[in-house]
Amino acid sequence: MLKKIAIGLIVIVAAILGYAATLPDTFTVVRSATINAPPKKITPLLADFHRWNSWSPWEKLDPAMKKTHSGPASGKGAAYAWDGNSKAGAGRMEIVEASASHVTIKLDFLRPFESNNVTEFSLKPNGKATDVTWTMRGPNMYVGKVMSIFVNMDKMIGKDFEAGLATLKSVAEKS
Repeated sequence: MLKKIAIGLIVIVAAILGYAATLPDTFTVVRSATINAPPKKITPLLADFHRWNSWSPWEKLDPAMKKTHSGPASGKGAAYAWDGNSKAGAGRMEIVEASASHVTIKLDFLRPFESNNVTEFSLKPNGKATDVTWTMRGPNMYVGKVMSIFVNMDKMIGKDFEAGLATLKSVAEKS
């Protein structure tokens, strides 16, 4: 009986590991919102890490988080590093492109998991409003593939994107 249970567990683990190997090598999370403000009011909130505390869903995860800004105050080359508790983790972001219609950020996490991703904000005028699309993409290493069987990355990060876009909308529409 114990032997059958052990063999059954080995088969289940092997099936999970085998299935994980077939999953995509990259991941993408995308969320969008329409903000009743022109791009010129929204872009500065995205291209200046000093202003992220007004809308970013992660800024409030650790009130004691250590933050470091380097490079220009905003735009291409502006960088932001953080080191916080287990919820906030640690990492660094650097703006690699910034225009009225697009902000691209190199995003490197150090903790809780090391990863290197790209985050993009696309701004498309829509009458007097702006359609803002927030995208994050990166490699999906084998451990991430196994985790994704049990935890839906899109839902997990997507809810933060939705909260961030809602707050960005509120901030941009008030300014």
